[in-house]
Formats: sequence, C-alpha cells, structure tokens
Amino acid sequence: MPTTPTIDVLIVGAGPTGTALAIDLARRGLSFRLIDKEPTAFGGSRAKGIQPRTLEVFDGLGVLLDVLNRGGPYPKMGIHRGPLTSPWRMIEKGNPGPDVPHPDTLLIPQNSTIRVLHERLGTFGAQVELGTELIEFATDATGITAQLSTSRGAEELTARYIVGADGGSSRVRKMAGIKFEGTTDEADRMLIVDAAVDGDLSRNYWHVWPGARGRFVGACPLPHSELFQWMIRLAPDENPPSTAAEINEKVRSLTGNKKLFLRDINWQSIFRPNIRLAENYRRGRVFLAGDAAHVHTPAGAQGLNTGVGDAYNLGWKLGQVLAGAPDALLDTYETERRPIAAHVLGLSTKKFAAIGTLDPKSARRGKDEKQLLLTYHGGPLASPTTEQTNTLRTGDRAPDAQLVTADGAPIRLFDVYRGPHFTAIAYGSKIAAVLDELQWPTGGAHLKRLHITQRPTKDDTHNLESLTDPTGNFTRTYGLTQDTLLLVRPDGYIAHIATHDALKTTNTVVNTMTPGPPA
Repeated sequence: MPTTPTIDVLIVGAGPTGTALAIDLARRGLSFRLIDKEPTAFGGSRAKGIQPRTLEVFDGLGVLLDVLNRGGPYPKMGIHRGPLTSPWRMIEKGNPGPDVPHPDTLLIPQNSTIRVLHERLGTFGAQVELGTELIEFATDATGITAQLSTSRGAEELTARYIVGADGGSSRVRKMAGIKFEGTTDEADRMLIVDAAVDGDLSRNYWHVWPGARGRFVGACPLPHSELFQWMIRLAPDENPPSTAAEINEKVRSLTGNKKLFLRDINWQSIFRPNIRLAENYRRGRVFLAGDAAHVHTPAGAQGLNTGVGDAYNLGWKLGQVLAGAPDALLDTYETERRPIAAHVLGLSTKKFAAIGTLDPKSARRGKDEKQLLLTYHGGPLASPTTEQTNTLRTGDRAPDAQLVTADGAPIRLFDVYRGPHFTAIAYGSKIAAVLDELQWPTGGAHLKRLHITQRPTKDDTHNLESLTDPTGNFTRTYGLTQDTLLLVRPDGYIAHIATHDALKTTNTVVNTMTPGPPA
C-alpha cells in the first residue's frame, strides 16, 4: 500500500466548509489534502443564501467578486391565493454603509458557491481529490494515520490533524466517537427539486402556494439560469413523488395551475428537519466543522454560513499552532464556535416552525440571520478584564471603515484586513510609538501595523503604515475617544483593546496566539 509524506491537515469533505478551510490553509503555506468520496462536485442548489458576514469572509478569502457575479438579490415572495398574487418581502433589506459594505443576503445556489471556492483553491496549485474516501483512521500523540480508498487503489496517509467537514452523517465524527445529539423529524419531509418550468412563471418572485395544515409549494428562481428551486412540503404519510411525471402532477395539484410543467430536472432530494449538535468540536487531533458538527433546518439560511464561519475560525488557529503557538489555542475553536451553532440552531428551528404559516412576525428574516452581530464575548480569547471603546468590546467583529492613504487614495479597512495576517491599529501618536515597539514572532501569521489619524501628519518616525480618517467615520464606528491600540485577529474579530499599559497587555495577548515570545 503506497504511503505519502506526513502532511499538516487532512480535510474530509469538499463542500463550502471544507474548501473554505483548504483555501485558508493554502494561503498560509500549510500542507493539506482535501478529499471527497463523491466522484463529482455537488450539483444541486440546497443551501442558497449567503449571509452578509459570510460575504465578508469570502472577501477575506479572495472569492467575493466571483460569488457576487454568480449570485443575485433575493426576490420578494409572491404569495398565490387563487387568482391573486400578493408581494411580500420576507428578507429584510439592509442599508449599505461604511461599516457594513454588504448588508443583504445573496441568493446563489450551493453548486455555484462550491464551484467558485474550488476555482479559488486551484489558484494555489491545489485541488479537490474527488472519488477519494476515508475508510478509517487512528490517532496517536503525533498525528493521525488514515486509510483511503482512491481511484488508484488503497492508500495510507499520515497527517498532524484531521478535520471532518463531511456532513451530517460524518464518518470522521462517528470514528472519533463524538455524540451528535438532537432530533430528526421523519414525519416532516420536503421534496426539493431544481428544474426549469414552462407556463409563464415570473422570475421576479419567490413563488409560494400555501396549502392546508402547513403544506405548501414554493419556487425560488435561481440566478443566471432557467432553474427554480422547487420546494414541496409533504404530508406525514405521503409517498414522495420521484419521477418527473409524478412531480408535475403534484405541483399542478397543489398550485391549481394546470399550465405549469417542470422540465430539465437537475437535482432532487428529500429533506427531513435535522436539529443536531456535536458534543465536541475537538477531540485531540480530530476536529469537526460545518454539518459534521451541527445540522440545521433550512430556514434562515444558517447552516452553510455557520460552517464557513467554523472554517475561518479554525484555519488561522491551525496555522499558528503548527508554527509553534500554544496547543491551547486550538481548544478555543470549540469554545468559540459551539455556542454560535447552538444559538443558530435555536434561531433556524424557530423560523422553520413558521414555514407554512407565512406569519410576517415569525417568518421574516432580519438582522439575527445576517450573522453580523455574532460575537465571542466571554470566550477564552476575549477576556472581560480588557478595555473597551464606546462601541466595541474584545470579541466583536471588527467593522469596515472608509479611510485615506498617505497618497490621498481612498481605501477600506477591509482591504487592509484581507489576508491571513493579524492587524494592529494605533489610533493617536502616543499609541503609535507603543505599536512601533511591539515585537512580533517571525513564525506564523505576520502582523500588519497601521497608524490612523484624523488628519495627515508629517510624523515619519514610526515604522507603520499611515492612514487618515478625514470624515471621522472610523473614529465613530470604532467608538474611539483617546489614543487606543486595537489588535484584530486574522478572522476579523477584535483580540485586544488597550489605552493604558498597552505594550504589556498586548504582549500578554500576543503570547497566547503566536509561536513563543516575540523575537
């Protein structure tokens, strides 16, 4: 049986979560393999909503423009009641601003999202190994040994860590013996079908035909295609239609529209509401991410987005520990992300219960679903003893802001954050001197240092990139009233805020997340 040199990370599952993690590891220069047992990439629409926070993550990973180009805005719902169609906006529109450049949920089928991520991975010279299945693995003090089945035959692989991003039926989770607690409602089923339709059905609406006892038919137009995602909620004892003829008969019966004819069925699946959460996200050298760690109802478009958030949290921590940072940093992955999933599970479950009622108060999607308000307050990397500003605490998402370079060119703060590095911001000349003294290890993620002032300064004594905030947008958004040092993690969350004794307190925080003491 052939063997290969030990790699840093084996990622099992090449959906959005696994591929986002692979991209993050690739740009850190880590060695990994991304495998998926399926012979081809997933081809259905399934998770079709990308939330504003995930768009920010995609910006950081360098795929935002491609995702935006292949997606589109969510249309209003068109509620059909007999001959009448009532428009209703289920998803709250946001207002773009300096701090939130992408305020709205993007409609894009999952297969398009996966395609963009796979293409981005290819720019690093890496690729998904389709048709490659994890058979079993064993762990020891130094890593894992995995047995794979590939198109070339059996293979043994060794890695320092393994990440299960292989869905709700995760083999990694089962082999690790991690409990997956929750429920599956076998009586509540929904047929999902991607298909084009004849019959003059407008693509300006997400069509819904309500039925009795919470049953309904829905048809959401998928951007840049002829396809709709059709959703048919089935009765508890009903045999689901499977053939094109049976599906068409069901659609016509429930909609009352005999002119509709579904054709070119691209994908179909039976959905059952799973509500489950893994007991652990880490067990030694084994990690879970995405649906392998948490499965949700589809309401509110939370599952894929939470999984990508998992990957973005885990990637930089793996990179730092592999470079020599304390192993305890990896424990913070579960401590930070599991409460997020528990919260989102509750939210999506509540929204799913409202499906079929179309009650505006309970079914509308708003700020909670957009994931911009999720924080790591109270977590192990957000000590309550650190300082805070008028608007931000340690553990908050670092907002965007509009600034100006030393050459007078406009620049967004997210442009500075983009990449695998940490960012330290000195606001004020006194704190700039402190930041200039801050030493940073040569291993692991590097540190980008900024000095932000309200107006241009001739002070060139500091080895910092200089930006100005002429409109006060950054100052207001970040709630700054005095000289302040902010440390922003690679995943865009605030790691530290300091106004007093800044050098000492920042060094203490740095030592928890970097390879050894600063050099």
